[in-house]
This record gives sequence, structure tokens and C-alpha cells, in this order.
Amino acid sequence: MVAMLSMGSMGCVQAQSDVEAHLTGDVVSSYIWRGLDLGHVSLQPEMSVGWKGLSLSAWGSVGLTNHEDDFRELDLTLSYETGGLSLGVIDYWTDENDERYFYYKKEGTGHSFEGFIGYDFGPVSASWQTIFAGTDYQEEDGKRSYSSYFEVAAPFRLATCDWDAAVGLVPWKSDYYEVSRFSVTNLSLRATKSIQISKSFELPLFGQLIANPASQNFYFVFGFTLKAL
Repeated sequence: MVAMLSMGSMGCVQAQSDVEAHLTGDVVSSYIWRGLDLGHVSLQPEMSVGWKGLSLSAWGSVGLTNHEDDFRELDLTLSYETGGLSLGVIDYWTDENDERYFYYKKEGTGHSFEGFIGYDFGPVSASWQTIFAGTDYQEEDGKRSYSSYFEVAAPFRLATCDWDAAVGLVPWKSDYYEVSRFSVTNLSLRATKSIQISKSFELPLFGQLIANPASQNFYFVFGFTLKAL
């Protein structure tokens, strides 16, 4: 699922009309999202267009190992940013329950719709996300969970690398996040270093340590980013 508000930097092209375009792709050793283990070695492309703070993006993930636990994912995001404020809606889709993309019924849909709001204060940023539609129900009574996630992140530079530290939590019970109460699910530290391959090509490499205190799991992820735009 798209690591909204925790994405790495992307290249861009800007035309005279102030329209920006982005096209990148990550290859990761494992797919860890908000402290949840969602897959093995994966290819994760992203493309977006933006104009005067308004942007539309598509992000995907597909496993490269043919492991039975891997699934296909496609996320669409519509967002607006002004100053340090950002807000928008994300449509997450996976083929775990049903391979039909245009299937939206409660029973079996692969879509989850999430609203988010965030603010970048400079030294730190904070964001809140809540699922308001789609597949997000409590197993015992079938009521909508409104699963939510709150994260505080701080970027910094150290030893020629760009670093990002983040703390994420789920404020109440959520089967979506696999927690039964208020829980810290994501403690992460990511380092990124761009390697200059030639005068016109550089390869960003990144490593990330991720701990999920709620599930008692710990991960190390390595990857690289290819930038077309």
C-alpha cells in the first residue's frame, strides 16, 4: 500500500504550463507498510501529474518471487498541497479477495478508501489517515471500523545520507491493522544515498529498519529507485 507522506523523493519535469510529471520505480527486498508485512521482493512503480498543488498519482506493487502470499496492488491518490498542509483521498486495491478491479460491493471488494490530512512543520511532519469506505469491518460484528493511523516523521542528514525517522500508531481496535486496541505499529529509520553512475544517471539506494512493537516483529528492507522523470 502506498507509503503516503513517507515516500522517498521523486524526479520531475516541469513545462511552461506549470504541470509536473513524475515516473519512478522502486525494487524492494520486502514490502513492509506501516509496520505490516505485505510481501516479499517487489517491484513498485509510481507515476503522477500535478498542477498548482493538485496532484493525481498511481502507485502499484507486484511480487517478483511468485510466492503464494504475494498479491497485486494498485493505489490511486488525489491530493492537494498548499504551504505545509496536504490532504486528499486514496483508493487502495488488491486482488487478495477478488481479481475484479471494478467490483465495489461490501462482500469481497478489494478496495479501501482512505482520507488523509497532514502538515509539514519543517523539522517534523505529522499525518492522520482514516478508512471511510470499502473493505474495513470488524470481524465479530460486521460494523465499520474506521481504521485509522497517525504518524510523526522527521527527516535529517547525517554522514552523507538522507535519513527519515518515523513513529506510527493505530489509535483503536482495527482488524485491518491487526490490533485489538491502541497500538504502536511502526518505528522506522530509513537511510538513502544516491550513487552517481554516470554524468546523467544516478541510482538512489536505501535501507530501512522497521519495528512493529504491537506484533513483536522487526524488519530490514533494502531497495533502489529508478527515475525516468
